[in-house]
Amino acid sequence: MHRSDFWNRNELNQKVRSRKVWEILQTSIVSLVVTATFLLLPAVPVFAQSSYDKARSILKSGLAERNRDRRALATRVLGLLTNDSQAEELALKALGDSDAEVRAAAAAALGQMDAKSSTLQLRQALKNETDISVIIAGAHSLVTLGDTSGYSVYYAVLTGQAKSGGALLEAQMKMLHDPKQMAKFGFEQGIGFVPFASYGYSAFQALSKKDGSSPIRAAAAKMLARDPDPRSSAALLEATSDKSEIIRAAALEALSQRDDSSVLAAIEPKLDDDKAPVRFTAAAAVIHLQDLESGKAHGANR
Repeated sequence: MHRSDFWNRNELNQKVRSRKVWEILQTSIVSLVVTATFLLLPAVPVFAQSSYDKARSILKSGLAERNRDRRALATRVLGLLTNDSQAEELALKALGDSDAEVRAAAAAALGQMDAKSSTLQLRQALKNETDISVIIAGAHSLVTLGDTSGYSVYYAVLTGQAKSGGALLEAQMKMLHDPKQMAKFGFEQGIGFVPFASYGYSAFQALSKKDGSSPIRAAAAKMLARDPDPRSSAALLEATSDKSEIIRAAALEALSQRDDSSVLAAIEPKLDDDKAPVRFTAAAAVIHLQDLESGKAHGANR
């Protein structure tokens, strides 16, 4: 063999070997890239999905708890899940729970999550309800959801009477003006039912001990501020002469918020109430309603 042929052949073999090595390396690199892409990229979505599932699982477990307090807490936080049909379905299911605290939490959650499609079922659930806390929580949610039927409950709490054509049953009415039941509800709900800021916590507690139902009736008066029914306006005017100063002040505040200056003559005498919080609330109401009346008169004279 000629020496030049030997070197040429050797060079060719080296090129072939180098090409094979490069091809093997290329294949290995591509394989590693593909494998890394497959393993690493899905890591974020898989992790996010698992945490989401975990969160759902925690809530589901909480709703199935035997412990009443945990079940109620899991139900209450459903209200944070707006525009969530599954959460709404779970809250509606909880309205049938054996424990009143859970039912009240469910009723409150439906209002908080703005579940407007649930109003009919909520009203249906309240028809035969026997617990005050559930009835009032449901009424609040109905009002929040734009269903004025909820005001009938607050009217009944304040006046002790049902509106004509109201949906409250006789047994429910009896319960709503049972002092012991109302006092128990007021104690359980605590400071959450302080209806306005003109009373400090200690003063509120002292007054509540004298009449446990007053805080609940005062809160009911406040809720009637936006009820368009004129019967509520009449009920609030009557409440400005209630024996409880908490209710008198709450009724005056609600009348002020109704922006109806026609009640001015009826509430002006309350400027001489012997209780400072009532006098102060009456003063603010009179100023607001007189300003409103002056504004209307000024507008009419333009």
